[in-house]
Amino acid sequence: MSALMVEACGPGTTVQDAGRTGFRRFGVSTAGAMDRLALALANVLVGNHPGTAAVEFTLVGGRFRTVDTTVAVAAVGAFLTVDGRPIPAGSGALAGPGASIAVGPARGGVYAYLALGGGIDSPPAMGSRSVHRRSAIGGGPLGPGDMLPLGPDGADVPRRLPLPEPATGPIRLMFGPQDDHFTDAALAALTATDWTVMARSDRMGCRLDGAVLTHARGFNIVSDGVVPGSVQVPGDGRPIVLMRDCQTTGGYPKIATVIGPDLDRLAQVPPGGTVRFAAVARTEAVAAAAALRQRIDGLAALARPAGADPSSEDLLALNLIGGVVDATAAG
Repeated sequence: MSALMVEACGPGTTVQDAGRTGFRRFGVSTAGAMDRLALALANVLVGNHPGTAAVEFTLVGGRFRTVDTTVAVAAVGAFLTVDGRPIPAGSGALAGPGASIAVGPARGGVYAYLALGGGIDSPPAMGSRSVHRRSAIGGGPLGPGDMLPLGPDGADVPRRLPLPEPATGPIRLMFGPQDDHFTDAALAALTATDWTVMARSDRMGCRLDGAVLTHARGFNIVSDGVVPGSVQVPGDGRPIVLMRDCQTTGGYPKIATVIGPDLDRLAQVPPGGTVRFAAVARTEAVAAAAALRQRIDGLAALARPAGADPSSEDLLALNLIGGVVDATAAG
């Protein structure tokens, strides 16, 4: 059996794929990768479908060993070595039988991903291999000694991709559906405040500290549906942005909803980091979601064999100019 053995990893290490869809009406959370673009990048580097199950790390990395097989490996968001050999960012690599694989802490964010050629072949639950920790659907966190079965084609040719520049700017959201439960001052404060991500944040909710958002009609409503991105405001007036592992209903009014493409960005803001929100119209939110889907779907066409020389198209896609000088100027 092709497998990967866990030698060491942090407490927030789980198996995640594109998520568990179609079951929220039954009370089953979506789960799935906190950063869908990062998951897709890691998978394409080893020849997998973008949503294939991979290892998700939270802040810290881990050590692994291949079992009876050669696999292609790639990590996004963290430093990767195979038998002590550093693997360049944006590139996959082959790891032979018994190879040691080490993934460092997440760099510039919270979540990092280790993809393996063939993908993790753990038993699916309701169409997904994603782990939802609070319900144990899909299993539980990884720990030393765990064996991760791998799918076929684990020795596929590794690939390389130019990694995208991190997106900047405010996190976009749409007001509602219960924005009428808040004062005008609260609505204004939501987009005028520099919010700090609290240490109590996790895969279920991103807790924010900053201004106090004042309720105009109380902080309890009849429980109704919530989705990843819903911005609930409990009685203390501090917003909670619901994340991938969130519940399916809630009884706090929702002042706004973070749009899907920017929920990945919010997930990568570490505790103590700051975020700013900007309100957008539905048309912009829909266009952003379509652009992210098109970007993920187009990654495979951009990938090149990891050992190949860069093409002219590759070079043109890079910023190779470090500065400009006037050759006619004195000195």
